[in-house]
Amino acid sequence: MTEYHKIDSVFKRDQKGNFIEGEWSRPEFDYLQDNPWVWTEKIDGTNIRIMWGDGRPIQYGGRTDNAQIPAKLIIALNNLFRPYAATITRFGSYDYGERKFSEIFKAAEDVVLYGEGYGAGIQKGGGNYSPDQKFILFDVRVGNWWLKREDVEDIAEKLGIDVVARASSPVSLRDMIYSIPKLTVPKSYVKGATALIEGWVGTPVVPLFARNGDRIITKVKYKDFKHD
Repeated sequence: MTEYHKIDSVFKRDQKGNFIEGEWSRPEFDYLQDNPWVWTEKIDGTNIRIMWGDGRPIQYGGRTDNAQIPAKLIIALNNLFRPYAATITRFGSYDYGERKFSEIFKAAEDVVLYGEGYGAGIQKGGGNYSPDQKFILFDVRVGNWWLKREDVEDIAEKLGIDVVARASSPVSLRDMIYSIPKLTVPKSYVKGATALIEGWVGTPVVPLFARNGDRIITKVKYKDFKHD
């Protein structure tokens, strides 16, 4: 299964959907709250998967296998990952994107790039990110391995694609939660955007998994906390 996992919020919610502060949604968050976490910008868009490997050509998917991808976004993805096809040989068509993937990932059997499709027409206010629909990378899985943040950024550079912004230094989960209500909501780091940051996605500096195999990852949205 290549669908992206659920990202739990930090706290449980009441019947009105408001946080019950102090009641952690996972015991791991409580245990790890004083450890350093890596934080990346959360973009308000639609989840997109770029899949390659095991003899398959590059394929696109939404959050689920049944999700529909907007036509304009498909064009944007093709411009990024399948910009042109090489000459058809007796071995069949082998396009530029697939050559790049094979150069970067070598003999990997299953590669998934996870990113966000964003821009006008995707979400309310999407035009504040971009008048055009675009793709930005936020995670990569090769086989059963989730890549480290620096490796995700390296792959984005090699493919010539955008990657979500990372906070300048690790911050503990406790400090992030404490500081969010006190800070003015900053502008998104997406190139050319006028939108405000929706929030941050955090993982422990040392990647960890729960007993049931769930990845330890959380999100902190500005709208979930009071701002003076």
